[in-house]
Amino acid sequence: MHATTAAVPTAPVERPAHRDGNIMRWLGAYTASTVGDNVYYLALAWAAARSGSAAQAGLVLAVGAVPRALLMLGGGVVADRFGPRRVVIGSDAARTVIILGTAACLLLTGPALGLLIAIALVFGVVDALFLPAVGALPPRITTPGQLGRVQGLRGLASRVADVTGAPIGGLAVALGGSVAAFTVAGGLFAVSLVLLLAVRMTPLPATAADATATADAAPAEDGGEVTAWRELVGGLRYIRRHHVLAPLMLVIAVGELGFTGPLNVGLTLLAKERGWGASGMGWIVAAFGIGAGAASLLLAVRGRIPRAGLVQSFALVGGAAAATGLACAPSVALAALAGVFVGALAGLSGAICGALLQSVTEPAYLGRVTSVATLFTLGIAPLSYPVTGVAIGAWGTGPVFVASAAVCASGGLIGLASRVLRRVELPR
Repeated sequence: MHATTAAVPTAPVERPAHRDGNIMRWLGAYTASTVGDNVYYLALAWAAARSGSAAQAGLVLAVGAVPRALLMLGGGVVADRFGPRRVVIGSDAARTVIILGTAACLLLTGPALGLLIAIALVFGVVDALFLPAVGALPPRITTPGQLGRVQGLRGLASRVADVTGAPIGGLAVALGGSVAAFTVAGGLFAVSLVLLLAVRMTPLPATAADATATADAAPAEDGGEVTAWRELVGGLRYIRRHHVLAPLMLVIAVGELGFTGPLNVGLTLLAKERGWGASGMGWIVAAFGIGAGAASLLLAVRGRIPRAGLVQSFALVGGAAAATGLACAPSVALAALAGVFVGALAGLSGAICGALLQSVTEPAYLGRVTSVATLFTLGIAPLSYPVTGVAIGAWGTGPVFVASAAVCASGGLIGLASRVLRRVELPR
C-alpha cells in the first residue's frame, strides 16, 4: 500500500498593483485629475491677471483655499457616510461642469474679477469633498499588501502632473487664452470621471459599518440619529485614541509645517538672494522632483519597506538636514545636489506615512482620517507662506531655513520617540 498525501491548498498569488487593471484605472483618473488641477490654477491665475492688478490676482488664487480648509473635515464625514466612490464621482462630475461652464462664460463675457472669485470659491468647496474621498479609495480597491506600491505610484503620478501640468496649461493659454486653458482642464477632469466610473470597490463589511455607527453615537444619550457633527467628533476621537494614528498625525502636521514654507516661498527668495536667477531655481526644483520621483519609484517597485515606521522618521530627519544643506550651499550645483536628497528623503517619508495611514485605519473611518491628514498638508501648512516671507525679510534665508528644518526634524523625532510608531510595519 502506498501512503497518500493530502494536497495542501496554496494561497492565491497577490497581483502587483501595477498589473491590476482596477488600480491602474484609479491611477489614470488620479493623474488626469492632478494634471487638470495644475492647468486650472494656471488658467485661473492668467485670467485673474488679465482682469485686475497683481494683488487682485493673488486674492483670486487665495480665496479658493479658504473653503477647502474650512470644509475639509466635513468632506471626510461625507466620504465615510456615502462612500468614497460615490463622493469622488459626484465631486469630479461637479468639477468638470464648473470648469467647462467657466470656459463658456469667459467666451461670452470675458474674465470679470467677480466671476473668477465665485469660481474659485465654488471649486474650493468641491475640492473639500473630492480630496478626502480620492485619498480614501486605495484601501477599498486593493489588498493591504499593495498599499505601499499604490502610494509609490501615486507619488509618481504627482511628479508627472508637476512636470506636465504647467507646460500643457501654458500651451493652451498661448493658443487660445484662458478659455482654451479652462477647456483643457475641464476635459482632463472629464477623463478622470470616466476612469473613476470604471473603478470597482470592495464593499465595506456590515459589521465594521455598524461598529463605527455605534462608536460615533456613543456620546449621544438621547438615542437620536447620528449627526454629521457626531460623526466628525467620532472620527477625531478615533484618531486621538489610536496607538499609531495619533503620533503619525502629529508627525505629518509638524513635518509639513517645517517643509512647506521654505520649499515653496523660501526657495524663490534664496535663489534671488544668491543671484542664481530663475534658471538656478529651476535646476533646484527639478532636482527635488527627481529625488521625490526616485523615492516614489522605489516604493512602487518594492511595495514594502521593512521597519517602515523607523525608516519614515529617520527619512524625515534626514530630509530636514538636507534642507539645511541646501540653504548653506555656495553654488547652484551643490544646492541642486541637496535638493535631490531633500526630495528623496521627504518623498520617502511622505509616501510611507500615506501607506501607514491607510493600512492601519479601519475602512469606515478612512474618509475622516484622510481629511485630517489632507487638512494638514493642503490646508494649514500653506499658512506658513506669509510667515516665511516676513521672517526671511527680517533675518535672511539661512536662519529661516535652519529654523524650519529644526521644526521638520522635530516631527521625525516625535516619530522616533513613539515606541509603537517606531515598530509599525506595512502589511505583507
